[in-house]
Amino acid sequence: MNSDRYPHFMAMALREAERAFDAGEVPVGAVVVFENKVIGRGCNQTESLHDATAHAEMIALSAAYNHFGDWRLENCYLFSTLEPCAMCTGAAILSRIKTIVFGAHDPKFGACGSIFNLPIETRLNHTVEVVSGVMADEIAPMMQEFFRRVRDKREKIN
Repeated sequence: MNSDRYPHFMAMALREAERAFDAGEVPVGAVVVFENKVIGRGCNQTESLHDATAHAEMIALSAAYNHFGDWRLENCYLFSTLEPCAMCTGAAILSRIKTIVFGAHDPKFGACGSIFNLPIETRLNHTVEVVSGVMADEIAPMMQEFFRRVRDKREKIN
């Protein structure tokens, strides 16, 4: 895939993040792309599904598995608005994703360079290319607004 397409697909992931934001979820969105077509999409649903594994990336990966009828996603790209956590990065690696493309870094949970760097771990049988910072300036304000609202709500309770 030509890197000039990255903003196009990240914008789709950003729309998924907006859906999560509107639902009161941490605003993360993800899409899986194969041959320049979206084959899976998802937004965070941990609160609504009461499921710690219902991250945007996991939902998008599951949709992509269903598209192919297989767990192998070779030559696919995972776009996420936020740096994937260890669970989501691990799932991408196990799925044989070619490239993880993300927007904003996650200094608390990020596993693609911020805390861990799982995609390049040579002891694993598969490594994944990582591209970071795509549309980070467009993604950051929504994340900041979401967490500002969370802090404001906590302050009102206390």
